[in-house]
Formats: sequence, C-alpha cells, structure tokens
Amino acid sequence: MPARDDPPLLLIGALAARCGKSVHAIRWYEAQGLVPGVARDAGGRRRYREQHVAWLELMERLRTTGMSIAEMRRYTELVTQGRKSLAARRDMLAAHRADVLATISRWQEALTALDQKLDFYDDWIATGHRPARDPLKPLNPGIKP
Repeated sequence: MPARDDPPLLLIGALAARCGKSVHAIRWYEAQGLVPGVARDAGGRRRYREQHVAWLELMERLRTTGMSIAEMRRYTELVTQGRKSLAARRDMLAAHRADVLATISRWQEALTALDQKLDFYDDWIATGHRPARDPLKPLNPGIKP
C-alpha cells in the first residue's frame, strides 16, 4: 500500500492528457522499450508515475532531434542501469548533440539557399524581368531552376 505522501499513480488516459500524447502513442513508446519503470495494478492496467510525463517529453525531444529509436532505446537502457551509467549517458548525449549541431549547420546552409532563391523570384516578380544572375544556377545547364 502506498504511503500517504506518495504521489498518485496515473492510468494511461491521465498520462496521455498530461503529456499531450495519444494512448496509442504511449503504448507505442512502451512497446519500443522507451518507457522504463511502468508498473501494473492487480487488474493488469498500466500505472505511471509523474516522472513518466517528463520522460515522454524527453523522448519526444530526442526524436525531434533525429535520434533513432535504437539510440533512444539504448539511452533508456542506460538510464535503467542507474548511477553507474551516468558517464555513458552523458557521452551518448554529447555525441548526439554534435550530430544535431552538424544538422543545424546543414539546414542553415539550405535556408540561406532558399532565401537567396526567394530574393531572386521577388526581384523577378517586382521588375517583370528575369534577374541577370540566379544565385542557385544548377551545375547541369540542362536542369531548369
């Protein structure tokens, strides 16, 4: 029996409402091995703790950054190992951070190219004449921008 000051356990519907995910999505995350420490009550219903709200938010953020499900699963496994895996978790997230920064750099280059192309079209529309220089002229002259 839980102590009086233990926070109440959440059923999956309540967890879904708290973290803005569907019940189906939460079950998917759990099936992928991405939700550690899920208890079940006597009736077999999943019972979640408050920490699961923050955990699912972290999983969503990692997924948004492009971390693979396999990497997320590995990170989750490390977390379940406790303090002995702190350095490994930190190293894993540092490596992923470097990947995210590289992706941001590539996206920034792509965004600059899009901005240049938009400026090209804005000039063309404003003047009614094709600008003399297309900043993104293709290397293959057979391809029309």
